[in-house]
Amino acid sequence: MDAGKAIFTTVDKFRQRRTAPLVLELDLTEGLTEGPPADPLAAVLSMRKPRLADVLGGLKRARQDSRVKALIVKIGGQPLGLAMVQELRQAVIHFRASGKLTVAFSETFGEFGNGTVPYYLASAFDRVYLQPSGDVGLTGVALEQRFVKNALTKLGIDYEGGQRHEYKTAMNMFTQDHLTEPHRETMARIAESVTEQIVAGIADGRRLDPAKVRELVDKGPFIGAVAIEAGLVDKLVYRDEVYDEVKTSAGADSMLMFVAKYAKTPAVRKLPHPGAASVALVHGSGPIRAGRSGRSPLGSGGAMGSDTISAALRAARRDEHVKAIVFRVDSPGGSYVASDTIWREIVLARKVKPVIVSMGDVAASGGYFVAMAADVIMAQPGTLTGSIGVFGGKPVMAQLMERLGVGTELVAEGANAGMFSTNRKFSPEQWERVNAWLDRIYEDFVGKVAQGRDMTRDQAHELAKGRVWTGADARDNGLVDELGGLEDALVLARKRAGLATDAPVRTYPRTNPLERLRGPDSSEDRAAALARVRLDAWGPLARLSAELGLPAVGPLSIPAWYTIR
Repeated sequence: MDAGKAIFTTVDKFRQRRTAPLVLELDLTEGLTEGPPADPLAAVLSMRKPRLADVLGGLKRARQDSRVKALIVKIGGQPLGLAMVQELRQAVIHFRASGKLTVAFSETFGEFGNGTVPYYLASAFDRVYLQPSGDVGLTGVALEQRFVKNALTKLGIDYEGGQRHEYKTAMNMFTQDHLTEPHRETMARIAESVTEQIVAGIADGRRLDPAKVRELVDKGPFIGAVAIEAGLVDKLVYRDEVYDEVKTSAGADSMLMFVAKYAKTPAVRKLPHPGAASVALVHGSGPIRAGRSGRSPLGSGGAMGSDTISAALRAARRDEHVKAIVFRVDSPGGSYVASDTIWREIVLARKVKPVIVSMGDVAASGGYFVAMAADVIMAQPGTLTGSIGVFGGKPVMAQLMERLGVGTELVAEGANAGMFSTNRKFSPEQWERVNAWLDRIYEDFVGKVAQGRDMTRDQAHELAKGRVWTGADARDNGLVDELGGLEDALVLARKRAGLATDAPVRTYPRTNPLERLRGPDSSEDRAAALARVRLDAWGPLARLSAELGLPAVGPLSIPAWYTIR
C-alpha cells in the first residue's frame, strides 16, 4: 500500500509539474553572466549566475505560454551594468504587455548607498515591493575620477605619455591633477544622458511626471514610508508576503520555476536539427588581448582573446548551416593589434553573410574597434561606446629607485633598445617614435571608422578624438545604427538572412568534450580556440597596478571609472 501510494504521489507531482500554473522567478542577488563559461574556472565561478541570453529567451517564450501567470524578480546584491539593466527592463515590459503580472521585490535599493540603477530596473514592473527595513537610494548618477599624479611625484615617479586626442582621458589620472575641460565635458554629458534615460524610464513605469521624478532624484535617498508617499514603491512587505500574494493571484496550485531553468525545459525549448539553418552567436567579453580568451586564477574578470574570437568567427563564417552572425561585445578595449585581428575576421565574415553587433554595458575603444566593421551595430541607450583614440606611455621611476637605494645600469646595443625602460625618460628622438606610433594607430582607427560607418575621414575624426559616448548619443551621431538588445539583434539577424522567426541560435566556438581534452591538430582546428586560465593579469590588484603605472591592458582602452551600476 505504501509503495502504491508513493508511486501515485510521484505521478501526481509529475503531472502537476507539466500542467500547473507557473510563477517564474529571477534572483539577481548574484548578478547575471553575459555568455557561456569560456573556461573551467569561469564555469565554477558562474555556477549560481543565470545567463542573460537564457533569461531573455525564457521571458520571450513565456509571453506566449498560457501556463505562465506571473514573474517575480528579486533585485539587490551584485550590481548590474546599466545596459544589461536596460535589456532586462525591455524584456520585462514586453512580458508585462502580454497581460501577465510582474513584481519586483528588494530588501533594499541601496543600504545607505546609491540604488538608482537597481530602482530604475524595478520601475519597469507592475508592482514594486520593498522590505519594511529597506530604503530607496534614488540619488542620481555620479562619475568620479581619481588623479594620482601628485602621489606619484611624492613617490619619485614621473609619468610620460601621449594620447590622440584631447578626449582620450585614460592617462589623465597619471598626467593631470584635475579634470581638463574635454574630460569634464565627456563625463558631464555621460551623466546627463544617463540621467535623462533613467528619469524617463521611471516616469513611464511609475506613471509619474518626468519633472516630478527629477525632483525626487534630488531629494533621495528615501526611507520606505516616504518612498510610498512619493509613488516610488507600492507596498512594504517581506518576501513571504510577496510570494503568498503572487501565488494566490496565479492560482492555489501554482508552481515556482526560475526563468533560466524554464528556458531550458523540453516543453519550451525547441531542439534544433543538426543541419538546420541557424544564427551563430559569438560572445566577446572583457579586455582585449592577443592569444586565447580566459581569466586569471587570482580573481579578475575574463579576457577576450583574439585567437579565440577569430577562430569562432571563422568557424561560423565557414559553416554552411550558419546564415548570419551576431557578435556580442562587452569590452572596454585593450590591445590594438588584437583588436585589429578580430576586426579583420568581421570584415571577412561580412563578405559572405550578415554580421550584427550587439553591444553590452561597454563597447568602447578596442571594444568599438572590433565592432565597427559589422553590417549593423546595436546598442542600449546606456551602453558606453566610442572612445576612438589611443594612448601610450610609461612611468619613470628613477627617483624612486634612488630613494630606495636601488642602482640601475643599462648596457644596450641599438640607440632605442632601452627606450621602454622605466628607469629613464624618453629622449627627443624616442618621443618622435612614440608620437609616430600614436599617429599611425589613430589614423588607422579613424580611417576604419570612416570606412565601416560610411563617413568621410573628417566626419569620423570629429566624432573620435577619444570621446566616450552613451549608446543614445552614439546612435544620434552615426556610430551606432539602432538601439536595442541581444534579442533585437537576433531578430534582425534572422530577418537579414531570410530565416524563420524561430530559427535556432548556436553559440560559437562549438566544441565537444573530446575536443576539449585532446590537443588541436592545427591552428584551424576548433580545439585551438578554447579558452585558458591566464596568468598575465593582475587579478584583484588590477586597479591598484594601473594607478601605480604598471603595464596596462593596451593602448585602446577606457578608464574603469566610467562604468555605471
